[in-house]
Formats: sequence, structure tokens, C-alpha cells
Amino acid sequence: MENVPRPAEELAVLDHELARIEARRAQLLARRSYLLTLLTPVAPPVPPVPRARRAARAAETSPPSVQNALLALGGVLLTIAAIAFTVVSWGSLGIGGRSVVLGTVTVAALAAPVLLLRRSLASTAEAVGALALVLTVLDAYALYRAALPDTDPLGYTATVCAVLAALWAGYGLRAGGLRTPLPAAVLTAQLPLPLWALAAGASELTLAWALLATAAADTAFVLWTKPAPARSIAGVTAWVSGGWALLIAVGLSLIADAPLDAARPGVPLLAGAGLGLFVAVRVPGVSFACGLVAGLAATTAIAGVPRPSVPLGWAVVGYLLCGAALLTAVRAPLPHAAVRGLGAAAGAVVAGAVLWTLPPVAVTVLGPVSRVEHIWSGAPGSAREALGTDPGWSATATAPLVLLIAAGLLAAACRHLAASARPAALCGATALGWAAALVLPGALDLGYPAAVATHLALTAGALALAVYPRRSAYGAWSPVPTTAMVCGLVGAAAVSLLALATETTTLITLGVLLILLCGGAVALGPAVAEAATETNTGTGTGSTRAGFLARPFQALLACAAVVTAAALLCALCASAGLPREHTALAVLAVPAVVALLGARPRGRPVALPMELTAAGAGPLAVILAAGHPESVALVLALCGVVAAGTALRPDRRPAAGYLAAALFVLATWVRLYASDVATPEAYTLPVTVPALVVGFLRRRGDPEASSWTAYGPGLAATLLPSLAAAWGDTHWLRPLALGLAALAVTLVGARLRLQALLVLGGAVLALDTLHELAPYVVQAVGALPRWLPPALAGLLLLALGATYERRLHDARRLRESLGRMR
Repeated sequence: MENVPRPAEELAVLDHELARIEARRAQLLARRSYLLTLLTPVAPPVPPVPRARRAARAAETSPPSVQNALLALGGVLLTIAAIAFTVVSWGSLGIGGRSVVLGTVTVAALAAPVLLLRRSLASTAEAVGALALVLTVLDAYALYRAALPDTDPLGYTATVCAVLAALWAGYGLRAGGLRTPLPAAVLTAQLPLPLWALAAGASELTLAWALLATAAADTAFVLWTKPAPARSIAGVTAWVSGGWALLIAVGLSLIADAPLDAARPGVPLLAGAGLGLFVAVRVPGVSFACGLVAGLAATTAIAGVPRPSVPLGWAVVGYLLCGAALLTAVRAPLPHAAVRGLGAAAGAVVAGAVLWTLPPVAVTVLGPVSRVEHIWSGAPGSAREALGTDPGWSATATAPLVLLIAAGLLAAACRHLAASARPAALCGATALGWAAALVLPGALDLGYPAAVATHLALTAGALALAVYPRRSAYGAWSPVPTTAMVCGLVGAAAVSLLALATETTTLITLGVLLILLCGGAVALGPAVAEAATETNTGTGTGSTRAGFLARPFQALLACAAVVTAAALLCALCASAGLPREHTALAVLAVPAVVALLGARPRGRPVALPMELTAAGAGPLAVILAAGHPESVALVLALCGVVAAGTALRPDRRPAAGYLAAALFVLATWVRLYASDVATPEAYTLPVTVPALVVGFLRRRGDPEASSWTAYGPGLAATLLPSLAAAWGDTHWLRPLALGLAALAVTLVGARLRLQALLVLGGAVLALDTLHELAPYVVQAVGALPRWLPPALAGLLLLALGATYERRLHDARRLRESLGRMR
């Protein structure tokens, strides 16, 4: 049971508690104020800051920077003073005074850094130490001028460099806190041996040995010393000295006239190779570079010995074999990076040998072009004569052997390459093998028939490799068939040019190529169909990639077959003695047959590229018929028939239909021109009226049909020939009638919102009006002042600039209005 107080009693209790809390709060606040007065000291008055005093600016340079700048400047000034004293004022003192001054200053400069280091003045010690090194050089120069003026300068410089290098090295080791003496000693030590060799009048080979010995000493310094800056400098100088030595030895090996003369520079090359491999084992960071240099040096040394006694071609084979021998280093107990370097050296040698074979390959492919002007002039005596250009066959006769060896090396290297690099290696092997077989007839100087037969067989083999590989080859080695396809097409073009020497060879070669290309395109049909089926059903497998590769292959072969067929037709017509205009008609059989093949369902995958390629027969036929307007008109009409037949297919209808209409109209104009017709309307109006009636019926049956399709051909058949005739007519009747007709067509087009009528009528009306007003415009312009045309042009430009935006808006509205017309 709970006792709840009455509200009046509870209210009295709450008021009492609130009063007690307020009293306690007042006591706490008073105590807080008292404590604050005890803890806060009274601050003295702050005097006003005078106006002259300003806040200190932030320092723009750090004290160490100022120190280093002062020390460097002081060292440079002292060095300049010492040089000036030695060179200019030296003669004013006697021998004793000279010795005392230089000796005292040098000893003081050498001793001062030690004392400064003890006082922890490292920067000052470095500056004074650098000055001391310069003073030692000046001492050497002063000694030469005063006591040894007749000494050989090179020999004396070499000796001084050796002494200074030893002195600075000892000084740097003794004064361990200085960083300048040891690097200076390393740099100076590069000079003694080469300068001694030059002073002694030694040969270039001796100079190479001196540089190589210097590089070996630098290498030893890098491997067995600890100072880091000096070791870094020694590493760089080792590469410079060693590389210069090897370059001198390579040059001597290449210009040697006898095997013994070539063997002499081979010794430093082998020594440099050994040094490189030694460094590759001891210093992992440069293993690859050392292996590369070692491999190149060893190859040059070994292959250079027999080079003077063999022809150039066999010398290249020797270098290639020596480079190939480097690939055996994959099993050598060397670091992996060094082995890769040796492999890179082998690759460089192989690449250089392949580059050497490029001239005969280029001549074999492109050489027959020089004989195009002498088609069917008779069979050449040999393959080299048929090529027309001599790349130096006596020197490049071993090009096939070099290419075969390079191809074999690439194929063998696939086992040791990463999976991603194997397709590229196999592609290279394929291309090199094809190139070797291509240049073989020229290298062996075979007869002309043998050369053509070899190239045909090579083309057939390349196309077979591209068309009939295993499906696993498509998936794993897809670039190989691509390479074979490129080689086959290039070989086909080359043998086609090579066969132009005789009539029979041309016909046989083009016929064989046509069979090969058509057979290859047909053989790829199943792969293309299978890929299309898998794509449509969504059941793609590993062979789908084969189909995707087969599609462009089939298109390429089909297009090449079209070109070959056109060339074969031209050759057959020329062999039969047909005139050029008759040959032009025969060439049109190619696009006609292609259009028929494209209409078949099985030929659809390659129909478009074949039709585009066959379309080139049209301009060729026009060129062949040039000079005979009647034949040109017939050619254009037949082209229009082919285009109209192609337009029967729904997927070709828009483009082929417009093309057919344009060709028919153009054929009509050419025929009228050939017949010397002065009144073309008598021939064009009978065509225009039925065409417009047919167009009207077409529009009634198909309201969505374009006005260009319905009325464009009929109007163009009359308006454009009449316009051409009006521009050459001096009377007023034809231009007037044409202008009225064009005006009527324009008004009808504007009323019915038909784009073709509006554009054709307006264009013809504008051109006809321009023709009629041109004489008056010319006369008026001749009567105007000279200054008026530029002024009018300026005003026109200002007006155009002022209303540019508005005109763009109007043009956009006009374009939209024309676009809405049918």
C-alpha cells in the first residue's frame, strides 16, 4: 500500500528543494570567482610598439644552404686565384720561392680538412679538400713547366694521373670523412693506361687492351671496395672503358684482311666476354646487360676469324651459326638473367642476319614491277633477269640458307619461350621459311620456268597452310594461319607480276591462281557455316574461333579471286587480239557473275566484299573503252543492268537502286553526246514522261516511297541534259523553256512537299538563271569602280557576321523541312 502526498504538500517540497539548490549554486559561483583571482597573475602593461619596428620576415633560405653556397663560392674563388698565381705570376719568384709557396699552401690545404673534421666542420672540410686536390694538379703543372719542360706531354700526363690517383686514394682513405678524394681518384685512374699507350705510339689494338685493363680494374674496385660513391662512379667508368675497348676491337675485326689479323682483336673480345660473364655472376643487377655484351663480343670474336677468307654471304652464315651457338647457354650454370642476356645476344645476331637478307627478298617481290612496261616481251634467260633488278646476288646468294637457319632457330626456341610468346615465334618461323623458298630461284639463278613454278608451288603451300590447319592450330596458334595467308597473297601478287614476261606463262599462272583462290574460299565454307550455326544457336565451342578466323580468310580469298578473274579476262582478250573496247565489255562479266553468286544463300557471307571488289571492274571497263563514246555508253548501261539486278535483293536495294538509276542516266547522256544530238529533249522526254507516270503509281501504292526513288530518275533524265545543252546554247529559246519547266517543277515540289522536285527544279532554275545573267553581270562588274568590289565584300562580311546565328537557325529549319518531305 503506497502513501501518495497531496498536491499541495508535494508542491511545497519541490519549492523547498529548488531554493536549497539555488543557494548552493550561488556559493559555488562565488568560490569559483575567488579561485580564479588567485590563479590568474596580473599582466604588466604592454608598451606600444614603435612604428620603425616591423615583424621579421620568414627566412627564404635555410642556414645549410647559405653555408654551402658560401663555401662553394669561397672554394671557387680560391681555385681561380691559385690558377692565376700559378700560370701568370709564377715567373716573378725564384725556384726556392716557388717551391716554398706551393709546398706550403698544398700541405696546409691537405692538412686543414683533417683538423676541420675533428671540429665537426664537415662542409668546410669538403671545400678545403677540393681546393687541395686542385692545388696538387697545379703542383704537377708547375713541376712540368719549371723542371721538366722537355718531357713528352702525354707520357708526363699519364704518370701524373697515376700518381695523383694513388695520392688522392690514399688521402681519401686516410681522411675518411671526405667524400671527394676517392671519386676523383677513380676518375683520374681512367687516364694513365690509355695515355701511356698513346704516348708510346701503340696500335689501336694496344689501346683497346689498355681500355679493357682499365675496365677490369674498375670492376675489381666495384667488387672489393666499400665506399658507395666511388663504387658507383667506378661502375659507370667500367662500362664506358670496356664498351670503348670492345668497339675498337669489333672495328678491327670487321676490317681485317686476313684470319690472323682478325684473330688478334678477337682475343680482347673474348677477354671482354669473360669479364662480362664474371660480372654477371657476381653482380645480379647487371646480369642481363653483361650477358648481352658477352654474347655479342664472343660471336664477333669467333666468327670474325674465318670472315676474311670466305665470301660475304658465307661470313654472314658464320656469324649466324656462332650466334645460334649462344642458345646452348640455356643449360649453363649461370644466373637466369645472364642466360636471358645471352639469348638476347643470339636474337640480335639472328635479327642482323635477317636484315641482311631483306634486299633479295624485296627484289624478288617487287622487282618484276620494273618489267610491267615490257609485258609479253619474251622469256628471260634466268630468274635473276626476270626480276629486273640486281640486289648483289653474288653477295646475297646464301640468303635462303640464312633465312632457313633463322626459321629453324625460331621454331626450336619455342620450347623455351613463354606460352604467350610461342605464337609470335611460330609466325616468324613461318614467314622466314616462306621468304627462304621465295628467294631460292634467284639465289640459285634457276631458269625462268623453274622460278615461276617454284613461286606457284610456294603460293599453293602457303594457302593450304592457311586454309587446312587443324582446328587446334586455330585455337592455339591462330597467328600462324594468318601469317600463311598474308604470305600466300603476297606470293600470288609476286608470281603474277613475274609471269608477265610471256603470254603463255601469264595465262597459265593466272588460271592456276584463280583455281587456288577459289578452291581455298570454297574449302573454308564449312568452317564459316559451322561458326554461324553455333553463333545463332548459342552453342559455341572451341572451334568457333576457327570460324571467326575463317570468315575474313574466305573474304580475302574471294576478293583476290575476283581480281585474278578480271586480270585473266583481260589477258585472254589481249591474247585473242580483241580491241580495248571489246575487252571492256568482257570485263563486265566479272561483276555480273559476282552478283549472281551473291544472290545465292550459300554465298551471302562473302557477298559484300566480293561485290565491292567486283565494282572496281566498272571503272576499269570505262578506262578501257575511253576514246569510244558509244562503247563507254554501252559499258555504263551494262553496269546499270548489273546494279539493277543487285537491287532486286532487299539488303542491297537502296544503294544498288540509286547506283543503277545514276548509271542509266549517265549512259543516256554519253550516248546522246556520242550521237551529236543537238536536241536531247527529243530523246529524253519520251523517257521522262513514262518514268514520272511509273513514279506516280509507285507513290500511290507505297506512300512511304521516297520522291527521289519515284521522280528523281525521270526528272534528271531530261533536266540535266537540257541544262548542259542550254549552257552551250547561244539562243534564248532553250534557256527560257528550261527555266519555265524548272520553275514549274520547283513550285510543284514546294506545293506537294516533295524533296526531289524541289531540289532538282531549284538547282536547275538557279544554274539556268546564272547562265543567262552572266554576261550582264560581267559587264556591270567591268563598269564599277575598282574600290567598290572590296567595299561591297567588306560590307557583306559584316552582314554575314552580324546575322550568322540567325542564318544557321534558318538553315536548320530548312533542312528539317526538306527532311520531312518524301
